[in-house]
Amino acid sequence: MVTLALYPRRIESRIAEAMLDTPVVLLAGPRQAGKTTLVRQMAEKGLRYLTLDDELTLLSAREDPVGMIRSLDRAVIDEIQRAPQLLLAIKKSVDEDRRPGRFLLTGSANLMALPTVADSLAGRMETLSLLPLSQSEIEGGSENWIDCMFSGRIPKPGTLAQGNDLVDRVLRGGYPEAISRPSSKRRAAWTRQYLDAIIQRDVRDVAGIEKLDQLPRFLRALAQTAGQMCNYTQLGGQVGLDGKTASRYIGVLEQMYLLRRIDVWARNRLNRVVKTPKLQFIDSGLLATLLDLSSSEVQQDRTRFGNVLETFVFAELLKHTTTASGEYRLMYYRDTDKFEVDVVIENAAGHLIGVEVKAAATVKESDLRGLRKFSSLAGDHFKMGVLLYDGDETMPLGDGIWAAPLSTLWG
Repeated sequence: MVTLALYPRRIESRIAEAMLDTPVVLLAGPRQAGKTTLVRQMAEKGLRYLTLDDELTLLSAREDPVGMIRSLDRAVIDEIQRAPQLLLAIKKSVDEDRRPGRFLLTGSANLMALPTVADSLAGRMETLSLLPLSQSEIEGGSENWIDCMFSGRIPKPGTLAQGNDLVDRVLRGGYPEAISRPSSKRRAAWTRQYLDAIIQRDVRDVAGIEKLDQLPRFLRALAQTAGQMCNYTQLGGQVGLDGKTASRYIGVLEQMYLLRRIDVWARNRLNRVVKTPKLQFIDSGLLATLLDLSSSEVQQDRTRFGNVLETFVFAELLKHTTTASGEYRLMYYRDTDKFEVDVVIENAAGHLIGVEVKAAATVKESDLRGLRKFSSLAGDHFKMGVLLYDGDETMPLGDGIWAAPLSTLWG
């Protein structure tokens, strides 16, 4: 069994930095991503630790939020979404005493999506994200891939993972508990229980959805469309939901940090761009379990592996955005002529990098058509295009486009 504390988390220095000048810091992300392990370590530096997963603490928070907060000086409060009424009490306390680093909160639901929360702590709270482990954290890599690329440098590959090694890495994902399991069978068992627990408890806490029995089937239907554009009516129809309800359910699963809707990159003048967002899961291991995809199946037939690999790359890039020096936004590109780029990264200045993902070890001319079209449309804003593939060489392909190994993501 791998000890979860073995992996240093990149976000730790960010949290410490924020607590030096901000009264409330919220560490948000999916359950079981490692938030509790991290904040408990930080609580050892003079903060009291409370978790709302404890029934007595939760009762106190719900029945007397002001009294509970008044009794605390500096504290970690874990799973704050279980008693959002505490946030107003925290606001009152912080308005009376603005010392930095008073409260370190964690949340397994996106609290900013809850009404009144965003307003109540505006200017008093900084939110940071902790997603499942990145491959870079697992491997002890030191580079931030996105920062490197925008500085015009492709990182050197980390531990090379090709062929079956790459497949195993992708199907494993990044949840600390899952990767500590010794076999794919045990990982799948953990993932199924994890999803059941979220649907039975967390969704109830934040969403008040009546027909919970439809959610597991709906989640499996969404898994089939990972990396594709989402047609809510079509998706809902598969499990007997109307388009509006399907869209709301997707919103709830986004709040739980299970998946995300990705917008299309478009310039106003590009009326031939498809405007529909596409769905991406936050963890490729979770997606593989929902698809019931095993490494033996991938070895016989790689058809279904491409979408899971794209999810894996998207998730790695998303993790890099949470610890990067710059501010970045992830999108995708697709037009009505079927030219497509899997991930488009935009920095605060509007500069763009296109990322195309390929599960094969050979690169063909036709693999570059999306990046070339995107480059011509982006014009001066185009910084670089990269085709990530299952190989070991980094090679220029002309016009600012490169082929680079997938293992540069954890260099």
